[in-house]
Amino acid sequence: MKKFALIPVMFCFFAMGFVDLVGIASNYVKEDLQLSDSVANVFPSLVFFWFLIFSVPTGMLMNKIGRKNTVLLSLAVTIISLLLPLFGETFAIMLCAFSLLGIGNALMQTSLNPLVSTVMRGGNLASTLTFGQFIKAIASFLAPYLAMWGATQVLPSFGYDWRVLFAIYFIVGILAAALLAVTPIEEEEKSEGKASTFTECLKLLGTPIVLLSFFGIMCHVGIDVGTNTTAPKILMERLGLTLNDAAFATSLYFIFRTIGCLTGSFFLRVLPNRTFFVISVVMMALSMCGLFIGTEKWILYAAIALVGYGNSNIFSICFAQALTAMPQKQNEVSGLMIMGLFGGTIFPLMMGFASDAIGQAGAVAVMAVGVIYLFTYIKNVKNN
Repeated sequence: MKKFALIPVMFCFFAMGFVDLVGIASNYVKEDLQLSDSVANVFPSLVFFWFLIFSVPTGMLMNKIGRKNTVLLSLAVTIISLLLPLFGETFAIMLCAFSLLGIGNALMQTSLNPLVSTVMRGGNLASTLTFGQFIKAIASFLAPYLAMWGATQVLPSFGYDWRVLFAIYFIVGILAAALLAVTPIEEEEKSEGKASTFTECLKLLGTPIVLLSFFGIMCHVGIDVGTNTTAPKILMERLGLTLNDAAFATSLYFIFRTIGCLTGSFFLRVLPNRTFFVISVVMMALSMCGLFIGTEKWILYAAIALVGYGNSNIFSICFAQALTAMPQKQNEVSGLMIMGLFGGTIFPLMMGFASDAIGQAGAVAVMAVGVIYLFTYIKNVKNN
């Protein structure tokens, strides 16, 4: 029964990856609506803003309606967000769609991992979560290709419209919700402990390792969303590519992030955590250099691959450092770390203003600040 229950759960991980379409989608919206970088970057920023608001309340909601129902709610919100762009591409519609996508993903990120724990019930949770991240990355990887296909092929209902991406993911989202709804999953009648509150979470920022890990996760997500959004723009600016051709950069990033997720679990078992963290951050630093000064295709592609691999395990390491430092407050720490995904709002906004001022090198400089911070975090990584 456990194996059958995992099938809809893995579909939900695929749906969790829908949030990464924001990078390539914001580029198409920018081109279609003739927006500046700073305005276009409002879309990815808006998506991750909702993690600040909804992560902790979602934990409280799970105690009331259960983990499965919370995931179903997240899927319902996500499905609505994917439906809206099919009715038009006005600024207002896209703003609503990206907002709902962010809200749905905030609910899902907070509730799906605990649901996996419920399904596994003492099974191999770590490897299951890793496989779930792999499934999630498939959705991230496919998004640019689906958008390019929709933009360049004659489609019966959508013409040359890249928004077929939303239609395809809309159908998959409905399938994921239907499968989960009909799958019986037994949950504990009462969650252990009391739900964390904003006040309880914020108080934990007084603990140095929690505060430093929170900033580390903000930098990780900021660089992740920043690369997702900016990589195609760099290729367009430096190599003169069209958006449809440059969209491959986003897929390349997710290819190497996926490889990093799969291989990282192995390396973290055979290497000290700090050693692997140092290797990852050095790769990201080399990437920033390549993205800042590179003018040849192979240099830029290599830089995108490096940041994809290097950034793939930063979240899990920072998250683990905070959790192990305060085992008695894991619920509160978990909620606070998920709130750190708010970095996906701050970085794109700053990058948009910087790129409007001095070109895409300015956006890379903003991401480089995040990499510099991760260098300062190295001393806090324990080899456990």
